[in-house]
Amino acid sequence: MWAAIRSSWPLFTGMIFLMISNGLLATLLTLRAEGLGFSESVIGLVQSAYPVGSLLGCLIAPRLIMRVGHIRIFAALASIASTAALVHLITYDPWSWGAMRLLSGFCFSGLYIVAESWLNGSTDNKSRGSLLSIYFVIQTGGVTIGQLLLNLSSPEGILLFILVSILISLSLVPILISASASPPYELPERITFPELFRLSPMGLTGSFLNGISQTILYVVLALYGSAIGLASGSIGSLIGFMTLGGMIFQFPIGKLSDLIDRRLVLVGAPGFAIPVCFFLAMLENPADNLVLLYVMIALLGGLTLPLYSICMAHMNDYLKPGQVVAASGTLVLILACGMILGPTLGAFTIQYFGPNGIFYLLSIISALTVMTAFFRLWGGQPQAQNPSKAVAMTANLTPEATHLYPDASSRNRQTNAQE
Repeated sequence: MWAAIRSSWPLFTGMIFLMISNGLLATLLTLRAEGLGFSESVIGLVQSAYPVGSLLGCLIAPRLIMRVGHIRIFAALASIASTAALVHLITYDPWSWGAMRLLSGFCFSGLYIVAESWLNGSTDNKSRGSLLSIYFVIQTGGVTIGQLLLNLSSPEGILLFILVSILISLSLVPILISASASPPYELPERITFPELFRLSPMGLTGSFLNGISQTILYVVLALYGSAIGLASGSIGSLIGFMTLGGMIFQFPIGKLSDLIDRRLVLVGAPGFAIPVCFFLAMLENPADNLVLLYVMIALLGGLTLPLYSICMAHMNDYLKPGQVVAASGTLVLILACGMILGPTLGAFTIQYFGPNGIFYLLSIISALTVMTAFFRLWGGQPQAQNPSKAVAMTANLTPEATHLYPDASSRNRQTNAQE
């Protein structure tokens, strides 16, 4: 494992810079747009352009990699993403900002695909699970660090935008100076929506709903913080605690889902999230109770963010060995479809129902997840007899990362042996 980590250090180092910059930019743009007078609904629509671009990147970037290679595509996309971040300093209308968010989503998605496919090609089956865990920690930790950088300057200034551009540019350095040759690349397989729904209705529905919840927490939570009077640094801390809660809860919730029926976990975790949402919605003077607010937001993140990993593991429990990678890749795209709706729904909720409205919206989404899991418990398949292990996944993963799923590799070897 350590040999695989040493050989992958350029990728991990570059990904740290990318995740810090992406986490910082997402919150920074929400606060800057609010300062420019954009309404909550307009901000939501602008931010929804990012997952649209990400979805396009998942579909288009693999073909670009096949044509010109990993390193050239990484350099091109990083340069464009760095430029897109700076364009926000010279334009002040929602249309250009939406276009830049679309472009950023495409570029970052392509950058993740390059990193993940390169990681896939440079590791063996024994190291896949460990490398995926490290990759998960880097992604979530980088987003958390990015939020803390909001304390360095005001969103109305230029320093933070320049810092984002610098971080993206620095991500190029370890990749370009690496002595390792880029691995060959093949287009990933896909499973159609009807096929996946037939195989795993719970995995598909739960992932879609969780995509909505995740972008509400990552994007719209900044609007909530601004609406209740928090400073930009405190807003960054709010999102940072939410992300940290998701990272801390990810592994114990995943382990629990390996021990009991995963559908019970998909009932329990969002079920506990509902009273947390109501508590946050009814919390008086949250800006004066920051410690309590941070703790409850971390708890909400811990009960919400890991659900995507559980949905993917639940889906894999019922798949044939040769379907695991293809189905998991398609599930990533379905998650992205849910993420497109989150910023718009959350922003509209704040605009028309006040800042506490997002917690009522999150409680509704949690209730829908609970109802779906109950329905599958009572009328769905029996519990899987040979379940796979839950592996930590984040919303920033692309279909290529599913090749790092350790059970997928072992199952595919079994299939090839049987054939």
